[in-house]
Amino acid sequence: MTTPETVCPGTASDSQSLPAGALVLASQSPRRQELLAQINVTPAKIVPADIDETANKGEAPKTYAERMAREKAAVVAALYPDQLILAADTVVACGNRILPKAECETSARRCLALLSGRRHRVISGISLVLPGGRQLVKSASTTVAFKRLSEMDIDQYIASREWDGKAGGYAIQGRAAQYIRFISGSYSAVVGLPLFEVGGWLSAHMGTNA
Repeated sequence: MTTPETVCPGTASDSQSLPAGALVLASQSPRRQELLAQINVTPAKIVPADIDETANKGEAPKTYAERMAREKAAVVAALYPDQLILAADTVVACGNRILPKAECETSARRCLALLSGRRHRVISGISLVLPGGRQLVKSASTTVAFKRLSEMDIDQYIASREWDGKAGGYAIQGRAAQYIRFISGSYSAVVGLPLFEVGGWLSAHMGTNA
């Protein structure tokens, strides 16, 4: 698989060097690149979008996830108006409470304690901007249930550092898989990109075999 070039946001656009309709991924997440590779899709460029990710007061998790994906895609589409822009945002929610991306051990412990022994939702918002500006937006919601976590479980997971920067403080594709007793919905959406929905879009608008 060819490694796509990563372009820092805010730099001069080189969209003219790309063929019309090339795919630009508005995310620097290695997990999303790996998921696209599963369906034989390699973005022509990686252009992470730098936006304010603060949730609005009272904003529902689904609304927030879709808004983040929409805004990320729009920022990159302004730089690459002739290309396909794919953006995504993944949110972990307990009820209507949006859990943070764990940036420290304290935050990760709070998330794991809240998820312990209960079900939660993982919502992945996705957006595709087509050449010419038409924007598609949707989301996929997956229900995930953790077993009741012991203090040892939490300590061991904290020591693994897998939680760092992860929504809700865990990564389903890593060690946290041993704590998950139930999942209903899209596994790939929990990892970071709902491949059923994305594959359908790209088949229709990019001419892929996904």
